[in-house]
Amino acid sequence: MRYSIIVPVFNRPDEVAELLESLCRQTLKDFEVIIVEDGSEVESRDVCRRYGDRLDIIYYAKENGGPGLARNTGAEHASGEYLIILDSDVVLPEGYMQAIDDELRRQPADAFGGPDAAHPDFTPVQKAISYSMTSFFTTGGIRGGKKKLDKFYPRSFNMGIRRDVYSQLGGFSRMRFGEDIDFSYRICESGHSTRLFPEAWVWHKRRTDFRKFYRQVFNSGIARINLEKRHPGTLKLVHLLPAVFTVGIIGLIVLSIIGLITGICLLAWMPWLPIVLFAIIIFTDSALNNKSLRVGLLSIPAAFVQLMGYGCGFIKAWWKRCVKGEDEFTAFEKNFYK
Repeated sequence: MRYSIIVPVFNRPDEVAELLESLCRQTLKDFEVIIVEDGSEVESRDVCRRYGDRLDIIYYAKENGGPGLARNTGAEHASGEYLIILDSDVVLPEGYMQAIDDELRRQPADAFGGPDAAHPDFTPVQKAISYSMTSFFTTGGIRGGKKKLDKFYPRSFNMGIRRDVYSQLGGFSRMRFGEDIDFSYRICESGHSTRLFPEAWVWHKRRTDFRKFYRQVFNSGIARINLEKRHPGTLKLVHLLPAVFTVGIIGLIVLSIIGLITGICLLAWMPWLPIVLFAIIIFTDSALNNKSLRVGLLSIPAAFVQLMGYGCGFIKAWWKRCVKGEDEFTAFEKNFYK
């Protein structure tokens, strides 16, 4: 067996069905699928059973411990030379596995990852969220797999690694937020190479509404401080920008209130011109990329949620970890396993 596909799952049987259906359509068939149920209340057991005659599929159920530990459980039972780590909310184009195999035969790699994209059938909100997470204007392109201000690191929604390297490093840590970046850092720090496979892309649903999206990026902001604590020197300028943006928005609101109270009109509206320009850029770029004015409009709030959600999480983590000196678990104990 050359490939073992590992998917941690938490209360997402419908999405698992879509992922498994896309795996059935792969042109390359040399793989097994390991689904690890991470303490779900709504299980995917019956879904996996339905695909048992079409896929080499293994199902495990465990107590909730977070996606990283669920992936480790899957790796313990894997038999493939390479482990492919996927999120349950992705769907694969039919050439996905073949693209990975072609890249590895052309140039072997210790670990690798691919980009993500929005499926044509995704809702406008999902497309807007996908844009905000991959656009050069919001993340510097570090999640898009092309233009980047920072080095590419494999992410757990679409990650591959040699099984022996995985075992050597002990797999994912108990870190709850940013555990995939922590793993990628450890891969590089141990002297192993990582590489982007541009053609091994997936359709990634991410979150389906702005409230859930805010929570996701808020946790990502928390993760960035925790990652810097674990891996000093990994905090880059691009990671600071959302926090700067968030503080800037708060400052503009304060200035506007002062302007309204004092009657100074220029102070009330003039500072917002750069923000209006930013919104116009987001709308134009997203509308052109998605060929949809509606998605372009929705990309404006998506971009603000992405930047300010991440910024708020970053600032909260900075205050708790760097100022108050709390440890990683104590600082976020209430939502550590949520």
